[in-house]
Amino acid sequence: MSLAKEFREFAVRGNVIDLAVAVIIGAAFGKIVSSFVGDLVMPPIGLLVGGVNFSDLAITLKAAEGDAPAVLLAYGKFIQAVFDFIIIAFAIMMAVKGVNALKRAEPAPEPAPAAAPEPTAEEKLLTEIRDLLRKQNAG
Repeated sequence: MSLAKEFREFAVRGNVIDLAVAVIIGAAFGKIVSSFVGDLVMPPIGLLVGGVNFSDLAITLKAAEGDAPAVLLAYGKFIQAVFDFIIIAFAIMMAVKGVNALKRAEPAPEPAPAAAPEPTAEEKLLTEIRDLLRKQNAG
């Protein structure tokens, strides 16, 4: 099998397409959550802690010199990322919980009744004999 054919079969497999769609939707969802956290959640938290903007919190390790920028330990961005993660994890947990609740609410499909097994040769022969005996007794 050629490498191109093998790659094509891999790339168009249903799981790969589903994964690609999930990544795209996840990226869009990430933007929504980042906006939610940055624009709606963090301002009240910053207000509660005295108007501190977490993204701006940093320790200067080396001051800027000439064209070289300052070397910063930006722990505020880390705190912001932790808040983003907690909110995203909570949102995903709630979504999974909702989907699981919907799955439980759906009745499970009933299994199709099993087809009667094919009669054996012996059973067919006995059925023919029975039918012949009925004909003789009736006629």
